[in-house]
Amino acid sequence: MQTLLLVVNLIVFPGGFNWPVWVAQEKGFFAKNRLEVKVTPTPSSVFQLTNLIEGKFDIAMTAIDNLIAYREGQGEAKVDGPDLIAFMGGDNGFLRLVAVPEVKTLADLRSKTVSVDARTTGYAFVLFEMLERGGLVLDRDYTVERAGGVLQRFQALMEKKHAATLLLSPFELQAEAKGFTRLGNATDVLGAYQGLVGGARKSWADANRDAVVGYIRAFSEAVDWLYDPHNRDEAVRIFRKNLPNVPEQGAQAAYGVLLAPRGGFQKKAQIDLEGVRTVLQLRSKYAEPKKSLTDPNTYYDPSFYRAAVR
Repeated sequence: MQTLLLVVNLIVFPGGFNWPVWVAQEKGFFAKNRLEVKVTPTPSSVFQLTNLIEGKFDIAMTAIDNLIAYREGQGEAKVDGPDLIAFMGGDNGFLRLVAVPEVKTLADLRSKTVSVDARTTGYAFVLFEMLERGGLVLDRDYTVERAGGVLQRFQALMEKKHAATLLLSPFELQAEAKGFTRLGNATDVLGAYQGLVGGARKSWADANRDAVVGYIRAFSEAVDWLYDPHNRDEAVRIFRKNLPNVPEQGAQAAYGVLLAPRGGFQKKAQIDLEGVRTVLQLRSKYAEPKKSLTDPNTYYDPSFYRAAVR
């Protein structure tokens, strides 16, 4: 008798950081946990969060900053998600500040335009903080333009529509190969930072607890599988199957970055609460309307993760 699979609609930003999802599909880890995961790429955080809140998608792999923003009424779109939660970790954001070849230092960005996904969510505040620590004042020394998700920003940067943007690995490797300049890594400047997480509406997660627990288990198993050096060749094949425009050399380089012993995918999909505190500090500093946000546990429900790893 065939097991009935639970269908989960997942929305992600396009990019190599979806490697665990691809592995969980290819190696049957989702199916083993009775899940059929249908993946949709998002063009922007506004599209992703709006449709997650409206129930068109079940789970989002998104920056925890996005979930916090829409919970706190600080999102780019005027829609609130008061029951949005994170239920697992993913990565530290893999955030790299990359500029056009003519820009060699942060100071060279003076009077130029940088691009973000949304000005009030995602990784915009990381960019603002990195530039501020480099001596550049927001809206005085440089201008900010919205250019969509990381794929759209990467393409705009390649066309030199903007002077710099934050890229997520492994996009910076493609940019550097073409002579673009890496000006810094976010975690080198900010310390601990929580990037992508698995997020959902708590009402949906509570009603579909088996699906959430199964998703965490499958994702965690995929990360374990990726970190096993015996699987490297097959992992690279899966990467290139999903990103066919990336050459073998680029995929091998991505493996070195995304699976680095320190700073790669978060093992066991465990969230970094210290990293969430950094997110909250930046949101308290830059977001509107102003709010003092301090408690990471407000936005993370550990009950699903505990059930998954016990």
